[in-house]
Amino acid sequence: MNKPNIGSLTLAIIATLTLAACSREAAPPNTEQQAQPEAPASETSALSNDQVNAQTFSIGEFTGFALRDGGLEFPNDNKIVGVGKTPEEIAQLLSAAGLPTDKLSLNIQPLLVKTPDRVLLFDTGAGANFGPSAGGLMKSMSEAGVEAASVTDVFLSHPHGDHAGGLVTAEGALAFPNATIHIAAADWAFLQGLDAETAASIGLSNYESQVAAMSPKVNAFKPGAELLPGVVKAVEIRGHTPGHSGFLIGSGDNSLLYIGDSMHHHVVSVQKPDWTIAFDRDAPTAQKSRAELIAQSAASGQRIYAVHFPYPGLGKFEKRDDSYVWVAE
Repeated sequence: MNKPNIGSLTLAIIATLTLAACSREAAPPNTEQQAQPEAPASETSALSNDQVNAQTFSIGEFTGFALRDGGLEFPNDNKIVGVGKTPEEIAQLLSAAGLPTDKLSLNIQPLLVKTPDRVLLFDTGAGANFGPSAGGLMKSMSEAGVEAASVTDVFLSHPHGDHAGGLVTAEGALAFPNATIHIAAADWAFLQGLDAETAASIGLSNYESQVAAMSPKVNAFKPGAELLPGVVKAVEIRGHTPGHSGFLIGSGDNSLLYIGDSMHHHVVSVQKPDWTIAFDRDAPTAQKSRAELIAQSAASGQRIYAVHFPYPGLGKFEKRDDSYVWVAE
């Protein structure tokens, strides 16, 4: 399968979306690394006072909080979602689901979990990397009554800017100063080896200060590691980044699977897992991983937390005829 031209893709995103960071010039990155788009500029904040920004739910004896960070919006032009398909093919899926056919919208909602003795944060949102359409995690945490200093563990599914950008402040300090930072060893090596062009392509403009601040706190884990026995286990979901990981929280019927960027859109990614998304570093592997995760989770009834699906991102996959659908709680 041919990969899209990443330099052209990045420029197309910039031209189409009126990006928040449009003043920062970036050369086309290494084509081995897929582009991570920056967010469109907005006249309003990422979060609104008239919506729920911190929704509480249970994971067995644990308490979960779905925390809004913001969102992203892309045109239906087959350059980002459904690469190689036609806009008409994508529009057919969107229309059948009652969604606008000219664009695709993704949420960004990190997950916070309180256990009897720990406060766990899964991904950190975009921070200042994506402009005013994202970066609202701290406001949502405040609404949840959780202080940044109380977070004991941060689990990064991967180091793209909308998942890891909120880990450091604008001044380069750790936003969660008392937390151990759990990241797959392969992704930690990838993050440490970034150059400015590749960092820009994954939406991580503050990568140098991020690596410096993270280093003393990092727990670089191997695929499938028991990170907190009985509480959090890493789940390898290959293809998106070198060490992309989901996280299984809890156990048995009371578990929740945080799926990171194995999926992006709640209709397209689920109903057409074999369609290419431009963000995946190894698209064929990511497509295989995505299809397997959906089928296995549907068969087992696994409860899912999807960081980019409609808020609050909780639900399950269900088999419908010869395909699957997302069923939100």
